[in-house]
Amino acid sequence: MASEAELREQILGIGRMLHQREYVAASDGNVSVRLADGRILATPTSMSKGFMTAEDLVITDLEGKKLAGRRNPSSELAMHLLIYRLRPEIGGVVHAHPPTATGYAAAGLPLNQALISEVVLALGCVPLAAYGTPGTPELGDALRPLVPHYDALLMANHGVVTYAEDVMRAYFKMETVEHFARISLVARLLGKQVLLGSREVEKLMEARRKYEGISTAADPAPGCPVTADTLADGASCAMPAAGDERFLVTREELTQLVEQAARGNKRRW
Repeated sequence: MASEAELREQILGIGRMLHQREYVAASDGNVSVRLADGRILATPTSMSKGFMTAEDLVITDLEGKKLAGRRNPSSELAMHLLIYRLRPEIGGVVHAHPPTATGYAAAGLPLNQALISEVVLALGCVPLAAYGTPGTPELGDALRPLVPHYDALLMANHGVVTYAEDVMRAYFKMETVEHFARISLVARLLGKQVLLGSREVEKLMEARRKYEGISTAADPAPGCPVTADTLADGASCAMPAAGDERFLVTREELTQLVEQAARGNKRRW
């Protein structure tokens, strides 16, 4: 297992990547790891994730009590602690506001359709948690029933949280969520989404349990992801009525939107 010093450097690197890829703005977002002794090492409150030093990080216990550090922990650390308590195997949590995925969360739309095989393999499904005021027990109440079943969640009108057995894999899941959101948006703009069928998804989920590098205790709820078969049976994809609204764009406008999404995807640290 990585040393505390190495984990501090990993958090700093992830903070820079979140900032450079515009997954966070100002002092948004937070990152944490579970240390070998059970303590939690986390980013501080009110500080840009792109400009932290190792000394800025805070150590707390699993109840959120500050144990070490010159700064204070974020009020949103409670969300991380809930995940650590519900998923003992989790070693790292990342919370951010990647624009496209957060746009889905703000629109009340989950990323729960079986559009891309790699996403089904990596995440299974990304549901939408009900809104809860950040930094309050409301948010924990909204996340609690979903955390055991999924490794990535959209939070209504808020952002995205991802978690894994180590913090780098948690960050990579954040990248996957945003990448999938961009692909899903382009498919919507093109006016057609061709979903994988239930048989294809079953094969992918079975492979997910066996593939090296995809280790998770999560067991998605039935019907997630939504497949072509469930749609044919009349499933609504758990989307609100507003999600059925359609709008028209010109070919030039559509081309500009796709190019903007592609440019955003090419940004690298």
